[in-house]
Amino acid sequence: MTHPLLFSPLEIRGITVPNRVVIAPMHQYAAIKGFPTDWHLMNIGRFAAGGAGLVMVESTKVERRGCGTVGDLGLWHDDFIPHVARLAEFIRAQGAVPAIQLGHSGRKARRSRPWEGGKPLTAETANVDDWDDWELVAPSAESDPGDPRPRALGVEEIADLVVAWGAAARRADAAGFDVLEIHGAHGYLLHQFLSPVANRRNDGYGGSEDNRMRLVTEVIEEVRANWPQHKPLFLRLSVEDDAGWGPEENVRLGRRVKALGVDVIDCSSGGITGAPVVSAGPVSYGYQVPYAHKLRDEADIKTMAVGLIVHADQAEKILQDGRADLIAIAREALHNPNWAYDAAIKLGINSPEDLLPPPMRYWLDKRSRWVKDVTPSTLLAGIDGPSA
Repeated sequence: MTHPLLFSPLEIRGITVPNRVVIAPMHQYAAIKGFPTDWHLMNIGRFAAGGAGLVMVESTKVERRGCGTVGDLGLWHDDFIPHVARLAEFIRAQGAVPAIQLGHSGRKARRSRPWEGGKPLTAETANVDDWDDWELVAPSAESDPGDPRPRALGVEEIADLVVAWGAAARRADAAGFDVLEIHGAHGYLLHQFLSPVANRRNDGYGGSEDNRMRLVTEVIEEVRANWPQHKPLFLRLSVEDDAGWGPEENVRLGRRVKALGVDVIDCSSGGITGAPVVSAGPVSYGYQVPYAHKLRDEADIKTMAVGLIVHADQAEKILQDGRADLIAIAREALHNPNWAYDAAIKLGINSPEDLLPPPMRYWLDKRSRWVKDVTPSTLLAGIDGPSA
């Protein structure tokens, strides 16, 4: 067969991603006062060792107020740099491109971890020593039913926030990351500004679509000014949120941000009224891929598809059909951290073990050469069963 697109390199600016498999950023809620722990190194490390071309560290907050939970990662101070640098160094050492996502939770901050209920915290239940610094802020004093009301940000504070995004980008570069993603989706702060539901301002940051796009574009300009020109910049968007911010609006935004230096749109959905979005139809294999296809075609920008992309042939077909440029694997990578290696076997590439670091490559290559009647567990339902 021809060489699969999934395992073809992609050059973006001055960075070459060795294959099109991306491990999407996934909150672990395991940080301590913003600092990564051994859990982060273990978690991100297994993905990097599993053959993916690009591995992205979870949403890392640009200021203290932006933390969604007590376990969010932070990059609002230079003290964080050497700690996240350890993650970038390990990813690169395994042959993958190290990436990081920068975010701010806005009105979705001050919550318990999802497995602890995900509910709003109080000063009594939060068990933190900087409660007053962990303030709920948003474009407007609007909240979901039953949630505490945030404080609307002043114009001067918005300017300070833009600077904070740029400073975090500078720190990400100093930490050794080669790709940066701005989180503008899932109901977090930048998405809140884009949303006509969450943003009820009547100044230059609210009202018209252009005004609601203003913060996102200012953040991109500031980040791009602090992020090296040879390094790619991604933007994650909720292409459909079923709350007034949809595909047509995102096409217009996509065209605008491309001109500002965004290289790839990471196409997701939901977050303002919940997720997944109702209009996406049944939540099944690749249900968000049409969003990546639309922005790729109509905004003329590279896109990354995400959302229940589970199987190797499914991912390859998305690329072959020209519906996206990169494939993001999330929960399926938690199920199988070696997803890229497994996909390479299934798609028939030569020497799939070459995707792996030497301590893994040696033993698996040895088994494949010496033992001819053993099939990997991911290819069979059982020793006496049919193909999985």
